Amino acid sequence: MSAIDSFTAGFVEEPGYLNYASYGPLSAAVVAEMDWQRELVSRSRFGSTSALQEQEGRARGALAEALGFRADQVVLQPNTSTGLMHAMFGVTGGVLLSRAEFPSLTFAAVRAEQTLSVTAPLWLETDHGRVTPGQIRDQLTSTTAAVAVSLVDSRTGYVADLEGIRQVIGDRLLIVDAIQGFGVVDAPLELADIVAGAGQKWLRAGWSTGYLAVSDRAADRLTPVFSGYLGTADDDLIPWDEVPAPARGAVAFRMTGADPMAAARLSAAVEDLTAAGIPAVASAVAERAGRIIELADEFALPVVSPRDERERAGIVVVQPAPEHLTPLTASLHNAGVAVTVRQGAVRLAAHAGTGDETLSMLRGALTSWAAASRIR
Repeated sequence: MSAIDSFTAGFVEEPGYLNYASYGPLSAAVVAEMDWQRELVSRSRFGSTSALQEQEGRARGALAEALGFRADQVVLQPNTSTGLMHAMFGVTGGVLLSRAEFPSLTFAAVRAEQTLSVTAPLWLETDHGRVTPGQIRDQLTSTTAAVAVSLVDSRTGYVADLEGIRQVIGDRLLIVDAIQGFGVVDAPLELADIVAGAGQKWLRAGWSTGYLAVSDRAADRLTPVFSGYLGTADDDLIPWDEVPAPARGAVAFRMTGADPMAAARLSAAVEDLTAAGIPAVASAVAERAGRIIELADEFALPVVSPRDERERAGIVVVQPAPEHLTPLTASLHNAGVAVTVRQGAVRLAAHAGTGDETLSMLRGALTSWAAASRIR
């Protein structure tokens, strides 16, 4: 069995699931890790504590390899939003970003301005939410200290051109919200200065599996506003009877110790991904998304997400006429096809393990919808 076949064999959810952009059902590797960890925690055999304590370092190492950072540049977080709050509250100067970004980014930027007054969002004008290097280049100012962008836009499915953005922003900080793309997009995340994400979507690791990667350049420029007692050293020494200054680097953004069971789930998911290879997974995802686009075209459903494989990942967004949205939603529901319906559009999100049965169920739902639409 090839590495990618082994990876796709780990998809154990029921057929009809096309909602990975919302939540990814746990993989077989993660479930096995949970079973082992639950046994370890519930029985608490002598010496088992050391195995729990090793999970944070294990996760940081796995993430570092996959992200293109060093292990000491990675720190675990409860979720993506917490990581982005650390980043935005730490920036001094303006942050260029689109109002159309997922609220984790925009709220972090605005709350940082409201609270500290040392940073401010600089709102980027975009083409229907798609952030491009050209738009960024034309809207940079002398006060722009950082640029923030989603690796994959959650509403449009558009994949940001990180190489192009890196080229036009120079030595300004590049902040990337990677939750909608890491694991299914073969992107040069090592070009970013700050990468925040979590494992509950495409990594299929469940909740409480956030992470933050911080480059050396970012470590020199960010102020660790929220830095807890484990943010002073990288060896988990508790600083009794004193409050030392935050350490330099990613470790400064630790509040307390990570949940070892969450870290184990994240480790298993990233190790599984690395074994398969991100390029192979990305290729499989692109193929599934392409088949969904073909089905949409067959049934004359307008596709409003990118068609170019270089600009899309696993998200396909269709936008039927307003009078057709409710019947389409009902047909998908009745066929057992899980999707997200939001703001007049239907978002379908396929993964490498999305099989023929799921796509057949989607075809059946579209057939029923088309027949009902003709009757009306």
